[in-house]
Amino acid sequence: MNELFRQLLVSLYINLTRVNWILVFGSSAAYLCVYLHFISRKPQLITGSATLSRFLYRYCPVVAETYYPTFWCWEARVQTLLRPFIAARPWVKYRNELIQTADGGHVSLDWNDNENNDLYPVSATRPTILILPGLTGTSKESYMLCMVKQSEILGYRCVVFNNRGVAGERLLTPRTYCAANTEDLETVISHVQNTFPQAPLMAAGVSMGGMLLLNYLGKIGQQTPLKAAVVFSIGWDVFACTTSLEKPLNCILFNYYLTNCLQASIYRHRQILDKLFNIDYIMKAKTIREFDERFTSVMFGYKTNADYYRDASPYHKLKSIEVPVLCLNALDDVFSPADAIPMQSAKENPNVALLLTVHGGHIGFLEGIFPRQITYMDRIFKQFIQAVFEHEDELKST
Repeated sequence: MNELFRQLLVSLYINLTRVNWILVFGSSAAYLCVYLHFISRKPQLITGSATLSRFLYRYCPVVAETYYPTFWCWEARVQTLLRPFIAARPWVKYRNELIQTADGGHVSLDWNDNENNDLYPVSATRPTILILPGLTGTSKESYMLCMVKQSEILGYRCVVFNNRGVAGERLLTPRTYCAANTEDLETVISHVQNTFPQAPLMAAGVSMGGMLLLNYLGKIGQQTPLKAAVVFSIGWDVFACTTSLEKPLNCILFNYYLTNCLQASIYRHRQILDKLFNIDYIMKAKTIREFDERFTSVMFGYKTNADYYRDASPYHKLKSIEVPVLCLNALDDVFSPADAIPMQSAKENPNVALLLTVHGGHIGFLEGIFPRQITYMDRIFKQFIQAVFEHEDELKST
């Protein structure tokens, strides 16, 4: 009897093991089919210029490649949340410079001079890239370090424009920054151009930094010294962005945190900002919209917060951009909803190209099984800046 019972248990164990393996293989095969069919897709390239399109396909082959987001974290929010923690943080050497502004304030610039490289040994003519970080970001963010490192590998010089009051410097005047006011950026670009007048110059912007860059390009038009620009994960319509971020889950995961970061920056400079603002009232804001209503729109003289949001939305300036611009957005980015991306407007300006991936989140774009090295976004950045600096003549006819 005992032997019979033992044999039954063994038989049951073997059958259960077979069933488990069948379930594992079946589930894996089903997931693989879903991943290959619905998740890994080629990006859409939208532009009204055949010349710009040919240029990108020829010198930036990544725009035609299938983007394979990391299979275990392809969802937008997960990509967005994980990148700061798992992405590599390459070592970068910076030289800090504080430059004066017209109102008596100053702006902090972090330079990666990239001296002693064999590709561009002459400092005066070394290609230069100005990079603008996101809403509360600085030159120390992982995505910034990766972009600077890619530029360094190519032999280029980088300079990171840190918005007022976020990089450790104290405010000299009661003024910070916003996505609509381009005065500080104009000062920085003029300073960089005057410092290295013989060096070709282009710019890259991430999130709010990209919004600011496009607003500048739309305002300046042909007068800019920039050869071209590339922007990542920008919010095209601030109304749509804030509405998306105020959805319950997004509010918990992102909105509260970013609002706290903005408030922390204000609190650090309370001594000088107290002269013009009710800091206690600002510190009670629960969302970015409330923060902007109580602080940002007031600081920059807008009658209403809606006026500020309208002015800060880059899609209004798209038709006025006069230099080639590549814009990477993920269609699942909760910071920048897909229905707010100005696809038709991009087709009407031969200088603009939109590159849209199905997945990628906000400044995510993780790929590979263990996504610690460069991302899809980093590859776009590296190929595009190299294409512009090395094949500029082919881009001038766009």
